[in-house]
Amino acid sequence: MTADAVRSPAPPPDREPHDPADTGAAALMVRLIRESYAEIQPRAEDVIRFFYAMLFAIAPATRELFAANMEVQRSRFWRALGYIVQHLDRPEELVPFLRQLGRDHRKFGVLAAHYDAMGSALLTALRQYAGPVFTPQVEKAWCDAYHLIAKTMREAAEAEGGPAWWTARVVDHQRLSWDLAVVRLTPADWPVPYRAGQYVSVEVPQRPRLWRYLSPANTPRPDGSIEFHVRAIPGGTVSRSIVSHTQVGDTWRIGAPMGQMTVDRNSGRDVVMVAGGTGTAPMRAILEDLSRWGENPEVTMFAGGRTRADLHDLDTLTAMTATNPWLTVVPVVESAPRMAGMEQGTLADVVTRFGAWPGRDVLICGSPAMIRATVSRMLVAGTPLDRIIYDPFTLD
Repeated sequence: MTADAVRSPAPPPDREPHDPADTGAAALMVRLIRESYAEIQPRAEDVIRFFYAMLFAIAPATRELFAANMEVQRSRFWRALGYIVQHLDRPEELVPFLRQLGRDHRKFGVLAAHYDAMGSALLTALRQYAGPVFTPQVEKAWCDAYHLIAKTMREAAEAEGGPAWWTARVVDHQRLSWDLAVVRLTPADWPVPYRAGQYVSVEVPQRPRLWRYLSPANTPRPDGSIEFHVRAIPGGTVSRSIVSHTQVGDTWRIGAPMGQMTVDRNSGRDVVMVAGGTGTAPMRAILEDLSRWGENPEVTMFAGGRTRADLHDLDTLTAMTATNPWLTVVPVVESAPRMAGMEQGTLADVVTRFGAWPGRDVLICGSPAMIRATVSRMLVAGTPLDRIIYDPFTLD
């Protein structure tokens, strides 16, 4: 199929799918999208590759927006699409996510016209791999949804008055082990306006055009300095480069802050935090921020790792309990035998062993596998879904 033969997404309907007066149409749209998405899920890799091939055929200039190695970008796109499909009927969560995504995409040089090309490529990929399931009614549902998605992202990008990225210089690099380092940066011009618990995308000079997501481990400081805790993951070209080759004086680019993890001190609800490995970083930032106040919700934090050596930043977290009586830290190790003062098992096992945590807000950060396992077990245990908070892009 040539680029000329690709159909653009249909024009928006007279009434938006989430219009309260059209609840039935919105529910139908969500059902059709989820059913067709489930149909293509087993062939996700083929769908993504076809999507990008079509995008680069329709708009060749977009190829220059991405690095030569597209593996991580393809994975990131599929996770974003999955998150959108899961939250189509939860606009209170989806809309902020899309707005952040739109602002974040400015760092790539994405233009308004690129959204039309992406829509055409996506519809073509869905049509190719969904087969007979992709009826005209299903196609219209996807077109209507994509129109709203693109509109939300474009408007957020156009309304953003700040820079597409900020620059910061490395002032300290401490390699704690062969696969773990702490990197501290100070702003070259203006501080990054993030909130404790959020994450940002970074580009390092050793790996240009390969943006990766990292969570600051500190609450915003007066001098704008940021601390990142980075573990080199298998196959992670950027994380391995940061751990092994970062030099004092390197200049990083930092994209727009993203993420929904936070503690609402005025909600009246206590908090459970579940963190694996360097997933403790955003939790530590939130705890540091809460420490500024005299009264806070009760916070129980489960910090996990395979072995005692994998319990990242445990000494810092434990020290915080000495001056913050509202905080309890529970170390969790998977290895046997059980060690004094520590729970044994996976984080999913231990957290649910303590109960369903009714009435509490639950924040989770770690590897995608840990997040999936913990969320699944907590839902089975009876934890309400709307009380569980995690970000879709916490690890690449």
